[in-house]
Amino acid sequence: MSDLVRIKEKLTSFQIITLGFVGVILLGAMLLMLPISSQTGEVTSFGSALFTATSAVCVTGLVVYDTATYWSYFGQTVILILIQVGGLGVISVASFLSMIAGRKISLMQRQTMQNALSAPQVGGVVKLTRFLFLTSFAIEGIGALLLFPVFVPQYGVKGIWLSVFHSISAFCNAGFDLMGDKTGKFSSLTSFSGNVYLNMVVCILIILGGLGFLTWRDIVTKKTRLKEYAIQTKVILVTTIILIFVPAILFFFVEFYDNPLEKRVCMSIFQAVTPRTAGFNTADLSKMSDAGKTLTMILMLIGGSPGSTAGGMKTTTVAVLFANAVAVFRRRQNANFYGRRIDDSIVKSAATIMFMYQFFAVSAAVIISMVESLPILDCMFESFSAIGTVGLTLGITTSLSQTSHIILILLMFFGRVGGLTIIYAAFSHKDTSTLKYPIENITVG
Repeated sequence: MSDLVRIKEKLTSFQIITLGFVGVILLGAMLLMLPISSQTGEVTSFGSALFTATSAVCVTGLVVYDTATYWSYFGQTVILILIQVGGLGVISVASFLSMIAGRKISLMQRQTMQNALSAPQVGGVVKLTRFLFLTSFAIEGIGALLLFPVFVPQYGVKGIWLSVFHSISAFCNAGFDLMGDKTGKFSSLTSFSGNVYLNMVVCILIILGGLGFLTWRDIVTKKTRLKEYAIQTKVILVTTIILIFVPAILFFFVEFYDNPLEKRVCMSIFQAVTPRTAGFNTADLSKMSDAGKTLTMILMLIGGSPGSTAGGMKTTTVAVLFANAVAVFRRRQNANFYGRRIDDSIVKSAATIMFMYQFFAVSAAVIISMVESLPILDCMFESFSAIGTVGLTLGITTSLSQTSHIILILLMFFGRVGGLTIIYAAFSHKDTSTLKYPIENITVG
């Protein structure tokens, strides 16, 4: 036991976060391999169980088996628990359970919680975690109640389970659905594309989950006093609004021509919301134009906001890079938001994150395309969906080889845990050297 304690003390917070996700994924995979997890009572292969567990914990939604028709109630419950743990964060869940048990949270644990939640400081992180859980459970509960009128009248008592499952899946931005045995395998929410009420409820749950816990607290604390909001909250809210309405307008004019006006509006708004990073779909994505698919890929790569249930590069990353571009255009020395300068280290981190996401997503797509002999656009859609932890697919996931599944597993893990978190976990020693090399100019652009 003492050796275990010493090893734990040597681990950095980033390593603890990374290993925490790995441990939960492996445990979930072992549970899904059990005969009781499948409807047929057969043992599920480790590869398929690992893919499903990774997709659930990383709140992605890509699946090799239809969730409703393959997994039993036990298997579905395991998947739902993995979604909840992955959405709220492995470290946050462990810390919350420690709080319930009355255990004292050490300084190291608080620092780990701070990094897991993307909190600005260690102070108040325990209260933030408590707020996160109470708010999340409240929203998920209200979401389930709002979905009752849709599922219960149509499916009876089973509609209660459907409401709870889809509410948690939507709020955690997971995209797992249980409609396979009712509207066809892998059909997601396509049969509800014209249901304004369901579209609205699911979209709101997705947006709330993707805003981030710090944003909720700011809104709850300061309410309508917008001027008092933190700069990050303002940036997240403005960027989120832009990334919903602009793509919705583009989708309306580019896609879904054959549908009535009301249904077309619903599908356009839903398609603008779900790529960041929910994974539900009300449209047949394989029938979308190349322009529509490309716009969806861009949204999938951007993802949600820091400290949220969503993955992707994050809205703040894109906002910082946009502000930096504006500063360059205007020949200003620094990027700024609302009269506040953005530190150069933040701009560097944002540029690094964008580079990593694009490099890994495109590289993975090229490899999958070569291995599977599939069109590069289809493979890019799949890899962008995986690294953005979205779960949208053009229908090729189930037919991919084990090699491609492993690549997607790595992308999902990278997208949920975070690129910088994994890099910092791998290279735990910070360069403290004060050495500065001579400046040399290099022409760019």
